[in-house]
Amino acid sequence: MSPIVSVSHLSKKFPGLTAVDDLSFTVMPGDVYGFLGQNGAGKSTTMRMLLTLIRSSGGSIHIFDKELAANRHDILRRVGAVIEKPDLYKYLTAWQNLAIFARMSGIRPAKTLLMNQLQLVGLADRAHDKVKNFSQGMKQRLGIAVALVHDPSLIILDEPTNGLDPQGIAEMRQLILRLSNEMGKTVIVSSHLLGEIELMANRMLIINKGRKVVEGHVAELLDPARTIVQVDTPDTAAALRVIGDSAWAARLKSSTPLIRIEMHRNEIPALAGILVNAGISLQGLVPKHSLEEYFLSLTTIPGQHVATFAD
Repeated sequence: MSPIVSVSHLSKKFPGLTAVDDLSFTVMPGDVYGFLGQNGAGKSTTMRMLLTLIRSSGGSIHIFDKELAANRHDILRRVGAVIEKPDLYKYLTAWQNLAIFARMSGIRPAKTLLMNQLQLVGLADRAHDKVKNFSQGMKQRLGIAVALVHDPSLIILDEPTNGLDPQGIAEMRQLILRLSNEMGKTVIVSSHLLGEIELMANRMLIINKGRKVVEGHVAELLDPARTIVQVDTPDTAAALRVIGDSAWAARLKSSTPLIRIEMHRNEIPALAGILVNAGISLQGLVPKHSLEEYFLSLTTIPGQHVATFAD
């Protein structure tokens, strides 16, 4: 099976800054491919090069087995994208926006098809409302409907959950999974929200300062044996005494202000049982961003402070 996207030794240099540095990766058909890195890591620059919005300084990009620069128009006809915030006509309705962008793509779909697109993104009941009255989450979903209007095979989404509340983030995640699972689309989604990439992507690339840190299947990269579990209890001192007498004492990562232990996910019920049987008031055992721990383990120099990702 050939990759949908194959990037080899890609770079982009600006005066005084190398934004993307010798980056190589592949995206396979049907992937939800997570493109993960902190703000400023080079994600958006790479997305823009994939869409020919900016020129690369070196390397090659092949999409659908064709070299991008030489086959730009043929390739982009099969690609849909939302880069940052979607560019919409605020004083027109959702349906009017979709109709206009369809014509710009050279197609004149039936009204029923446009309504089906709005139904897909959960906006059918707001089809005739002006976009200026939409929430940011609704605008993001309409942007995806616009990106889908010409039925692309590949969808590129740059930080699609930016500015969304928790409900909006969950809705966006479900929409992306539906595009892959039900419609067979290949999706590249960039984010700095580690938990979201972990929940939606089957493969991912982690970049740091423009360079690839690691690429692979999410399930393989995130070792369940190294899950960080936060013990949420008002009886911290008593809980620490119980943990200190257990096999988990050697895996204690912190004791103040929060108890955090590294363990296999499968051990969480056993830890809960020991604490409860010891009379500890337990409010929760919460696995905390195993993806963040993994990223930091790859990119942090011991003793160096690194800004953490957003929750």
